Amino acid sequence: MAMTRTPVRRVLDYTVLSVLAFVFALPALYLFLGSLKPSDEVLNGLSGFLPTHLSFDNYTAVLDSLSSDSTGYFWQFMGVSVLLAFVVVAGGLIVNSMAAYGLTRLKWRGQNAVFTLVLLLMLIPFESVAVPLFYMFNGQRNTIYIQALPFIANAFAIYQFHTFFRKIPPSIEEAARLDGAGPWRTFFAIIVPMSKPVFASVAILTFLIQWGSFLWPVLMVSDPSVRPLPLEMSVFQGQQPPDWGQILAFGVLLVLPVLIVFAFFQRWFVEGVASSAVKG
Repeated sequence: MAMTRTPVRRVLDYTVLSVLAFVFALPALYLFLGSLKPSDEVLNGLSGFLPTHLSFDNYTAVLDSLSSDSTGYFWQFMGVSVLLAFVVVAGGLIVNSMAAYGLTRLKWRGQNAVFTLVLLLMLIPFESVAVPLFYMFNGQRNTIYIQALPFIANAFAIYQFHTFFRKIPPSIEEAARLDGAGPWRTFFAIIVPMSKPVFASVAILTFLIQWGSFLWPVLMVSDPSVRPLPLEMSVFQGQQPPDWGQILAFGVLLVLPVLIVFAFFQRWFVEGVASSAVKG
């Protein structure tokens, strides 16, 4: 029998969760407030949380400083990051979901061995293969596609799709097969519409990883015309003397697309987490 929480216990739980949420939100609050302050007031410890001397001058300064051929254009860097994220997320949803469906529902020789290999690939950090990949693709440096290609297929995404697809009753696909639907039609017309939560979860996680990707662009990009935002932020931060107000403003501009993507997929993402918790 499930235990019902008393009102006191419920209030205590929400109080603890609220305090934890506030603590975790403090760095984001400091980032936002610091982006609105003069540089000499940013690094003032806890007084940096005081909302004084606020303006959008730092944002204007960032956009003005990145608006020429010599420095590159902010919106060009943003466009590169958006394009890379779109290619990796869209391509990854298609490739990884189809791979997971093949590993979950289709029966073929070597299926278990391939899935075991996928699980093993999850244990290999990208940093351990970055240098070999650099030498393999050295001739394709400073291109858009080489920044996206290694990240479309993702073992962890395949595992997420595989876990979700296993919970779908096989009777649904059997009924579709009796109606004359083949594997392709079954997947795109039945499985995909039923799997919005896992698609949203994978999309958000893939976007977060790709949007903050730094090591691979450092190795493969030296041309400002194909430089993504995280790499440009490191270049911007390295300018002397550092203007911390502008650096934090750049950070806010870097974070905003992440918040927009999460807000767009939030409903399906929460449904996926709740569904996993209930079925688990």
